[in-house]
Amino acid sequence: MLASMLTDYHLHLRPDEAGTSFERYFTAENVQRYLEAAEAAGIGELGVSEHVYRFRQALDLWSHPLWVENARDDLDAYCEFVRGTPLRLGIECDHVPGAEERTAALLEARDFDYVVGSVHFVGEGDAAVDHDGFDVWEGGGDADEIWRRYFEALAACARSGLYDILAHPDLVKVWGRSRPLPERDLRAFYEPTVEAIAESGIAVEVSTAGLRKPVGELYPSRQFAEMCVEAGASFALSSDAHLPEQVGFEYDRAVDFLGELGIEEICVFEQRQRSRAPLGARVG
Repeated sequence: MLASMLTDYHLHLRPDEAGTSFERYFTAENVQRYLEAAEAAGIGELGVSEHVYRFRQALDLWSHPLWVENARDDLDAYCEFVRGTPLRLGIECDHVPGAEERTAALLEARDFDYVVGSVHFVGEGDAAVDHDGFDVWEGGGDADEIWRRYFEALAACARSGLYDILAHPDLVKVWGRSRPLPERDLRAFYEPTVEAIAESGIAVEVSTAGLRKPVGELYPSRQFAEMCVEAGASFALSSDAHLPEQVGFEYDRAVDFLGELGIEEICVFEQRQRSRAPLGARVG
């Protein structure tokens, strides 16, 4: 049986801001900063999962303006670099409806340890739930409709079988009170995704990133997480760090949250194979 541990699988070696380059952030020195931060937080396994839209090969999946603007790097060079470090090799891959076969080909051609599936864009067009440059709420969106579309898209992401971890699974709440909430019971929106999680077996990410966002809470919400527990879901743990100082961010709260849910194990990954380890405790 594996020893107890903490993981941080969903992190990025460079910030999202424009003008950041592969050459500046994909260095041994930068990796070492992340590893030192992980050691200080008691994190036993660290993995990097850069956004797929950073890579030229992603334009075979989708030509969204954000992707066209950012697709500058080579995916195979990224994989080669990470394989030369102690980090697990992952990628955060947006689920693009209609591009499932092309997505599978892109992922299966590389030796990832895990793939993080995410939904940022909903419905037809370019609208995003978490990017103010493509804001789905612009012009006054209907909360019930936006939440419905988001969770239906997340369910499709889970059911696709393309991914190992379901990222920040209620990202639609990211703006907090600056965006309207649906009038219906939120469980009605969670239910399709929970059913897909149960059917697919995908691991649900508990992410502390929401604590750094306007919403000020973990992903997923307690109510959503409780539904996942009832459905027999497995869980992964991440910070979605974009800087070394964000590694293991507020993990004490995440560990307490998992403990309160009765979760005693978290998922660990190698070569797209999942195993479980007893949940550790944050140090420092």
